[in-house]
Amino acid sequence: MNKKTALFSLYIIGFLFALRSALPTYINSSFLSSLISERNVGFIFAIDSVLAIILFLLLPRILRKIGNYKLAICLVMINILALLGLSLFSDPFLLLIFFIISLVSSTFIGFCLDIFVERNTDDRTTGRTRSFFLTSLNLAWLFAPAIAGLFVESASYQKVYLIASAIMLPVLFMMIGNLRKFEDDEYKPFSLATTLDHLRNNKNLSSIISVGFLLSFFYSWMIIYIPIYLNKYIGFDWKEIGLMFSIMLIPFVLVEIPLGKLADQKWGEKEMLSIGFVIMAISTGIISFIDTKSFVVWAFILFMTRVGASMVEIMSETYFFKKIDSCNANIIGTYRMMSPLAYIIGPLLATLFLYYSFDIKYLFVILGLIMFVGLRYSLRIKDTK
Repeated sequence: MNKKTALFSLYIIGFLFALRSALPTYINSSFLSSLISERNVGFIFAIDSVLAIILFLLLPRILRKIGNYKLAICLVMINILALLGLSLFSDPFLLLIFFIISLVSSTFIGFCLDIFVERNTDDRTTGRTRSFFLTSLNLAWLFAPAIAGLFVESASYQKVYLIASAIMLPVLFMMIGNLRKFEDDEYKPFSLATTLDHLRNNKNLSSIISVGFLLSFFYSWMIIYIPIYLNKYIGFDWKEIGLMFSIMLIPFVLVEIPLGKLADQKWGEKEMLSIGFVIMAISTGIISFIDTKSFVVWAFILFMTRVGASMVEIMSETYFFKKIDSCNANIIGTYRMMSPLAYIIGPLLATLFLYYSFDIKYLFVILGLIMFVGLRYSLRIKDTK
């Protein structure tokens, strides 16, 4: 299979996998709050992230032993079973176990897709390839919240997980049918000390990895706490929230392909990264001061937060994958490890604020201030153009 055909297959697989991931994402925190205290929801996400980091440290060894294709197939099957467990069982303890397994396996399916895409990408078209891949993911994210909102409106969270498990079946079949002849690179052994030393001596890579951490930190607070805030404190129902989130995600579809092409052909990444962080910081901070229950106002401000996030996402992805190859599983693993690390630090920090009686709405102005830190890293990198 040539690279273009492989990439086309990966775009479809990526779309379906993203649809599976997106359907339950914005109801996960509310689902958990039906099982445990709202203040403890962040701990579940933190446990998931600790497990993910431990497994990330083992990934290069696993890849060298069984290869990316076999690992991906195993993870997809585990993910399907975990989602089925969430849809069929009612015991809270079992549901929490299945929930954690579903999140961890999803994280590593995403990692495997990174390897598949990078192996079939030429450096000169990295921005274009990554932007098309991310847009295929984001198209799924665009429609999923509205679809999920329709099911949750009838108070049936478990239906959403059942649909998500069904969506993973074609992902499994497409991987078996189209990727079984995938040829692995020779993955470099993972040494945490060596990897950290390498990053310490490469300010461009270390800065863009820090950018990835801050973006994931942003998502960790927004994904967990915005749905709860809009539903319980502002008073929107799930149908409204689902439609609002679909509008919110439009920038990821509109912005990333044009910016990816520009990053390949004309502009560097530094300026767009910086502008993205400024937009994220200001629009997120404003959330703390909005008291109205106006659908238009909330849809607009959430839309603006994602304008900034989409700029940061495509520029960080393009820059990072221009700097590494698929054989650098240790560096890719470190980059993707920033997401679970952010999902440890972010929810725990938010939980700490909430335990000390901070009003939940002030989490967003704090998050906005944290996003300004991104300028420190975006302005340090040397543009690839």
